[in-house]
Amino acid sequence: MAKVELKKPIVDEIKENFADAQAAVLVDYRGLTVEEDTQLRKQMRENDVVYKVYKNTMVNLAVKGTEFEELVKDLKGPTAIAISKTDATAPARIICKFAKNSPALEVKSGIVDGTYYDKAGVEQLSKIPSKEELLSKLLGSIQSPIANFARVIKQIADSKESGDAAAEEAPAEA
Repeated sequence: MAKVELKKPIVDEIKENFADAQAAVLVDYRGLTVEEDTQLRKQMRENDVVYKVYKNTMVNLAVKGTEFEELVKDLKGPTAIAISKTDATAPARIICKFAKNSPALEVKSGIVDGTYYDKAGVEQLSKIPSKEELLSKLLGSIQSPIANFARVIKQIADSKESGDAAAEEAPAEA
């Protein structure tokens, strides 16, 4: 079997992982212990992030002509790829949080929604909350004024009831 026939399924798998992806982050994983790598992979799986190590040449072939093509310039040395199809900031958030405790894990670069980010850019992206967190904050901020308004109306109604009760009692005493 020719080498091309052996490589094609791997390149197709990489293309499939990148298809419809919102974000991809490249990392240098040299120096991670097996235990650290296992923890990182577990966190990635829990957040629906694909975390794989492929040969750089295979990734190079797979991303040609896609919005992820700019990652090719950072495909040097041992490289792992974290790809998310559901949450654009999840790979950056998980990797940067993990790298704080494991300095052996180094961010190289990433692409989020078609925009290339270097190491510093990926670290800034990691500070953005997830979509669910942002939506819950938005709903909380929308709900808060309504709840406050309802409390004020209730207080007004309660004060009128107590005022009416006091007015009824006053003539009875006289």
